[in-house]
Amino acid sequence: MTTEIIGTDAGDARITWHRATKARLVLAVSHGAGGGIEARDLRALAQVLPGHGVSVALVEQPWRVAGKKVAPAPRTLDVGWRGIWPALAGTGLPVISGGRSAGARVACRTATELGAHAVLALSFPLHPPGRPEKSRAGELLGAGVPTLVVQGGNDPFGKPDEFPHGVYELVEVPYGDHGFAVPKRAQTSQEEAVAIITDAVVKWAGSLG
Repeated sequence: MTTEIIGTDAGDARITWHRATKARLVLAVSHGAGGGIEARDLRALAQVLPGHGVSVALVEQPWRVAGKKVAPAPRTLDVGWRGIWPALAGTGLPVISGGRSAGARVACRTATELGAHAVLALSFPLHPPGRPEKSRAGELLGAGVPTLVVQGGNDPFGKPDEFPHGVYELVEVPYGDHGFAVPKRAQTSQEEAVAIITDAVVKWAGSLG
């Protein structure tokens, strides 16, 4: 594991690398508006994917590196993501642009512009809780590259059956909330829930040309 600071027009971002020995792809994933790269799904991907030929770059947006508690406007998040992209593309490998929640929206909005190989959207916030009329489906449908959505079955920001049909794959994590936490009495354990995420991403990444 190595860490590097990348200067962007939105401030300094940080990349924590978990490199595969013989990498064929890079998965760059950023956090949401309310947390960091310690999220259970991001940690799990960083542990599992390098063993399958995928280097993982966990990206901390400048606001997080600066110690701020509130994320800036989406436009500023996009600026930070654009700023770290040369460090990712500099590997010479195809880059999957990914993120959880707000980070997933950034990945979708910028994928075509940055030349992303594909998009991984973890807990895509289809709408604010209780406000299905405020749909962000256009961002997801407009990604323009192969896209995998991994969504908790009880995510208040959008349950799997709320998502429109589109040119993307969707994997449900049963009982999972926005952070993929499952109730203790659920038929799916927390370990099984995390395994659903990593197994789905490994399989999908393996299918990418």
